[in-house]
Amino acid sequence: DKVLCFTTFVCNLLYVMRRSKLTRCHKIGLKEGAMTSLMMATPFAGSLTHCKKTNNLSLQRAFKVTYMQTPLEELYNVKVERKVSQRRLDELGVSRWSVWKTGKCKLPWDWQVDQLVYIEEGEVRVVPEGSERFMQFLAGDLVRYPKWLEADLFFNAPYRERYCFKAYGDD
Repeated sequence: DKVLCFTTFVCNLLYVMRRSKLTRCHKIGLKEGAMTSLMMATPFAGSLTHCKKTNNLSLQRAFKVTYMQTPLEELYNVKVERKVSQRRLDELGVSRWSVWKTGKCKLPWDWQVDQLVYIEEGEVRVVPEGSERFMQFLAGDLVRYPKWLEADLFFNAPYRERYCFKAYGDD
């Protein structure tokens, strides 16, 4: 009975979505790169009779649309390794990389080549050009910024990083 109930629910849900154009992202205010996820608001502990009550448009109350955004790291091809081990740092030769540091500031930046950064102290918030969202990287993170990325960097306290530039094909 519960399988039949669930099947009925899904069929009705798809019908309601098609009728209300919920499948069109701009109709519900979702931005590019966003996904919708349908989640059950009520468990199927009820009987089949209870399920049949949802066959009309009151089905809209039986689910909610959740807004899930694609992570900026994925959208902008920024690679991050969190809490990098000393062994990994030694493999990369991070101790021989150049050092850059700053205090509290905002810095517009664009990458002309791939850059690998190990954050030794502080944190940075990276706001890609045209975005209202940010990526946050902390001390202990190893970040690879891709060529052509443009962003504003926000530093709220002393910050120190080691960096190296990567040529195409370097890994």
